[in-house]
Amino acid sequence: MKSLTGTGVAIITPFDQDKNVDVEALQNIVEFQIENNIDYIVILGTTAENATLTKSEKELVINTIVKQTNKRIPLVLGIGGNNTSAVVEEFKTTDVSAFEAILSVSPYYNKPTQDGIYEHYKAISAVSTKPIIVYNVPGRTSSNILPETIARLAKDFSNIVGIKEAKGDIVQAMKMIAETPDNFMVISGDDMITLPMVLAGGSGVISVIAQGLPSEFTKMVNLGLEGNAKEAFKIHHNIAPVIDYIFEEGNPAGIKSVLEYKGYCTPEVRLPLIKASAVLQAKIKDFMTSLS
Repeated sequence: MKSLTGTGVAIITPFDQDKNVDVEALQNIVEFQIENNIDYIVILGTTAENATLTKSEKELVINTIVKQTNKRIPLVLGIGGNNTSAVVEEFKTTDVSAFEAILSVSPYYNKPTQDGIYEHYKAISAVSTKPIIVYNVPGRTSSNILPETIARLAKDFSNIVGIKEAKGDIVQAMKMIAETPDNFMVISGDDMITLPMVLAGGSGVISVIAQGLPSEFTKMVNLGLEGNAKEAFKIHHNIAPVIDYIFEEGNPAGIKSVLEYKGYCTPEVRLPLIKASAVLQAKIKDFMTSLS
């Protein structure tokens, strides 16, 4: 899908000091992405603190972003879970008309086998009216999707069009690229290895840091897609420290501190997450000051 090539942003849900959804901040963050040429936005992913939003808050986030973007860039919606029948029902009942595709995380906690993962995606493929991007993040799910499993899914279901690969293993990512059709998207879900993945044939990234550094990260990815490794790696090395910082105490605490530095939102997150420590916030502030 050409429309989802390049840099996608896993958008945060900004909160005010009372930890309510800050609609104005969300509108401003979305506009910041568009102004800096982000290719698409992912709504209600991990970075959005999806797990601690109520149903009405999720609807508020979706409606705010759909209205703010006003069809100027593609949108991807996160729908997933570890109860296949419940996920199938959500696919059936959710209005997805505004979205280019659905990002669906592999079942977590249950620790299914590869065949179980295959059957899960087979079930949602049968009911989805939109293309599906599989999301492999074993650090959160405790179940890694193997390259041969994603190759089976790509071969058997035409509406499974890509994978967000967030294992952080460049060798596994390269196997996925090699074993899937040329038009199947292998999308980086790990900011630190995005450039190597793109240079190996990946289609881009769904990024966390890009919403804080959209211009820089988008330029790096585009240079990588053009095959200009030398210039792309200059940007990579320049921003690599802050990529480490934003994940040091968990996501999205770090990226919210970056966005706070830029004046877009508070650093507030919802329990059981806690905001970045004063030490980490100082490190991020020092780096961002030196970068600018």
